[in-house]
Amino acid sequence: MTTFVDRVELHVAAGNGGHGCASVHREKFKPLGGPDGGNGGRGGDVILVVEQAITTLLDYHHSPHRKATNGKPGEGGNRSGKDGQDLVLPVPDGTVVLDKEGNVLADLVGQGTTYVAAEGGRGGLGNAALSSARRKAPGFALLGVPGATGDIVLELKTVADVALVGFPSAGKSSLISVLSSAKPKIADYPFTTLVPNLGVVTAGSTVYTIADVPGLIPGASQGKGLGLEFLRHVERCSVLVHVLDTATLESDRDPIADLDVIEEELKLYGGGLEKRPRLVVLNKVDIPDGQELADMVRPDLEARGYKVFEVSAVARTGLKELSYFLAEGIAKARARKPKQEATRIVIRPKAVDDAGFTVTYDEVEDVYRVRGEKPERWVRQTDFNNDEAVGYLADRLNRLGVEDALKKAGARAGDGVAIGSDENAVVFDWEPTVMAGAEMLGRRGEDHRLDAPRPATTRRKEKEAQRGDSAQKEYDEFRPF
Repeated sequence: MTTFVDRVELHVAAGNGGHGCASVHREKFKPLGGPDGGNGGRGGDVILVVEQAITTLLDYHHSPHRKATNGKPGEGGNRSGKDGQDLVLPVPDGTVVLDKEGNVLADLVGQGTTYVAAEGGRGGLGNAALSSARRKAPGFALLGVPGATGDIVLELKTVADVALVGFPSAGKSSLISVLSSAKPKIADYPFTTLVPNLGVVTAGSTVYTIADVPGLIPGASQGKGLGLEFLRHVERCSVLVHVLDTATLESDRDPIADLDVIEEELKLYGGGLEKRPRLVVLNKVDIPDGQELADMVRPDLEARGYKVFEVSAVARTGLKELSYFLAEGIAKARARKPKQEATRIVIRPKAVDDAGFTVTYDEVEDVYRVRGEKPERWVRQTDFNNDEAVGYLADRLNRLGVEDALKKAGARAGDGVAIGSDENAVVFDWEPTVMAGAEMLGRRGEDHRLDAPRPATTRRKEKEAQRGDSAQKEYDEFRPF
């Protein structure tokens, strides 16, 4: 049964915003009570929060689909809908958030660090909030904006000061068990350790964490063994410790060859591991043959510039010197790190010439595409079954300058205009005669401007009918009987 998961694909969906309410106050002897429709509630966010007590992504492996609650719709009597509840997902310290293409979105390190993985949609305004001096009793309300959805990848990179690397059965688990209070599985066969083990070591006044990485064998950086799955767990360490087996029973192995193989795998993996400070631990020197081999290889290792320690996890010899040396190096590494400052609030004002949208001509689809946060959001909030709501959208787009931009881009009456992305754009025929600022004198829910003759639409329908007639004529001419 799987108990440790360090990489998952998570499907997140924020809550949708609640729809606004179109309502008119009704009271005896007050036939014109005015609009009193409330606003819809905001949809809940999906938030990742670092929790020190969490050590694995197992929960998300079993339940990868997570959704926040929707906002409630507004009601009459100026009652706004309830906001959706945020969905808070606890993740381990050291979790990296990536998109499907592998781009890093956030690196979550430190208790309480948060990241909004999906933002909830805005609630729609009710007709009470939409009323104005010209539009005293709107017969429509804005729809709620759908919440953001998407797929993200969570990768866990263990936050450890020291990483033990080496061949299977080199004694890494035994070493971490005697240096700290960790209790990893220990046995006399390869790949005993199937997940990274993490322990806390106290040496004098310095407290540091130590982790071992299982499954490093030749070809680990290309996916052999378990190395590729767990090499990411040493990326944050300050010191690398090569644990070399001086009492191996395999005739084709020796400590120098093992060191060269592991160094080559670290270099191929990348991530800056080849530049980390490292030292060598010759383990199992309590065995006579192991001590003899350690005496033979130690001069060669020191000639390469390695600091070498001879230890025995079983006899518990040489551990104190190793522990205090690591503590001294980690203390120096921590002192070299720049002091973390409080995050500064960066204000980026909008440029003077930034209209907030763009207009481009799509030759393939023969439409003018309008892209921008405001126009796309306004379209999603519009109830196209309500003429007055469509007229209000036209007013908003004109005030934003979309019509002027279409004219400058060369659009003419009857040309197709698409607002939104290619997948879910709203396409309509542009009618520049539908001007903003007209008085709303019709009944609620209607816009008299949309009732006027629309020659561009008529021409477009005539062209489509002509194309259909010509296709039918060709079929009649060439049909076999």
